Amino acid sequence: MNELNESDALRADVYRLLARLLREAPDAALLDWLAGLEVEADGTLLAERWTALIEAARETTAEAQARAHFRHLVGVVQGDVTPYASWYRNGELMDAALVALRRDLKALGFQRAEQCRDPEDHLAALAEVMAMLIEARSKDEARFFMAHLAPWAADCLADLGRVDTPFQARLGRLGAAFMEQEGRRLEAEAQQHPVRIVEP
Repeated sequence: MNELNESDALRADVYRLLARLLREAPDAALLDWLAGLEVEADGTLLAERWTALIEAARETTAEAQARAHFRHLVGVVQGDVTPYASWYRNGELMDAALVALRRDLKALGFQRAEQCRDPEDHLAALAEVMAMLIEARSKDEARFFMAHLAPWAADCLADLGRVDTPFQARLGRLGAAFMEQEGRRLEAEAQQHPVRIVEP
């Protein structure tokens, strides 16, 4: 199999980075890596938001991020943002969106890792699935995105973009812009492979 083209490899990397930062706080090594990134200032919204995240990574610490991640994305009961498809689409955790997702993941051959405590509709898990579908050059990539991410992911990340911690907020804004770009990219492709999506 030929290697992924540069654009798709970068998309998979962004999905994996989003997944990593949504699932757990960045450690010092990841913050250092982000702080050292260089982004081409090409005038696009994504470049602007990458630059903002890189600046925030330079100005925070792993200790501060551990506290912020818990407050914004975990919480004692729940955080400021609840990054689950069922919450955004149905208003309840463990609801119809999760049932539909589990059905589609099973059809695609994905299984939940035994050590994972989060339900499969956590945004981090969906981002990881997208990365794997891209890397596998799956014909289901566009359909999976339109069914399980397009209806809510950008809204969730936009909500994260409004929290009061600069790094987390800038992650949310970057993620929202990326998801919106992905939606534009994949909508036309999904229409070439029509499938009836039943809203949960």
